[in-house]
Amino acid sequence: MEFGITWANASQMDYVTRAEELGYTHLWVTDSQMIRSDCFAVMTHAALKTKRIKIGTGVAVPGLRLAPVLANAVATVNRLAPGRVFVGIGTGNTAMRLLGRRPMLLKDFTEYIRIVRGLVHGEEVDYPDPKGTSRKIRFSRQEKSFINVEDYIPVYVAADGPKTQALAGELGDGITTTLIPMPATVDSILANAKVGAERSGRTLDDFHLSVRGKVVVLAPGEAVDSDRVVNDFGPALMSMVHKRIDRFLEIGEEPPEWVSPIWKDYLDFHMQRPAESRQRMMHETHETAINPGERRFVTPEMLKRFLMIGRPEEVIDQIRDLARRGVKQVKCNFPPNRGLDLMNEFAKNVIQRL
Repeated sequence: MEFGITWANASQMDYVTRAEELGYTHLWVTDSQMIRSDCFAVMTHAALKTKRIKIGTGVAVPGLRLAPVLANAVATVNRLAPGRVFVGIGTGNTAMRLLGRRPMLLKDFTEYIRIVRGLVHGEEVDYPDPKGTSRKIRFSRQEKSFINVEDYIPVYVAADGPKTQALAGELGDGITTTLIPMPATVDSILANAKVGAERSGRTLDDFHLSVRGKVVVLAPGEAVDSDRVVNDFGPALMSMVHKRIDRFLEIGEEPPEWVSPIWKDYLDFHMQRPAESRQRMMHETHETAINPGERRFVTPEMLKRFLMIGRPEEVIDQIRDLARRGVKQVKCNFPPNRGLDLMNEFAKNVIQRL
């Protein structure tokens, strides 16, 4: 099993170098311009300060930049860290909503991935223009060392639903997704990916499934809903609730079963906020803190559904089960305020015992 971390603070790169020392294999740099450091500044810094850890976007948001611009940025970092770079791409949630815009539609997302994938693999691609026509483009003068498309750059698709999971199977090297409730079967994810793979005549032999896991190792006698657990991991739980609220209000998508215990009460709470600042208030604490009014929604039941949680041996059993089901990597998203301590504890209690 591989273990990744998520990080996006350009001023605290000792976190990344320490992760490499502890055996974490991947650095996923979030792409959210209103609340985090620039992802490519962080990736560049990480490329220069590390030797082994793989570095990539976790995940890049298409609405923020043209596909050739993303491809160039990734290939440039690959020049600095040859063969250690990957690109994760998602439709965009918080990054777009904080601009008052919605995530990219599936049709446009498909085209975006096609272009990025072709370019980072050194291919010539059709690039559409606003007039409805297209032209052939590719990176010029590749031999001049401006970029590196010779060392393979995997393309991972952030995919929580069946359509995007199928798209990942069709065009991507893998999927990164969140498993809720915990433990969740990965069978349906891989089945959806297989549908897409069959569309393009591919197999899933080398397909890379990474799961964004909120992994909590409890201290002896510690409750699931201790203040530590709520403060450290409640913000990530609420960010997933926020995403479901957005989709319900925008397109009427019914909430998944895992959020049902708090759904009605939270929706009522959210709609009582001032309309002009409702969305900003919901997203501005994204995975860093809990809005005081939202703390009551972080219940023991919700935490058990959302987290891989337990004593070290219980967490290890859950991770081994994921590996048996086909998961290649657990991506740990430790809270920024205590990330270094939790990263060290997880490595000691889990990684070094596996």
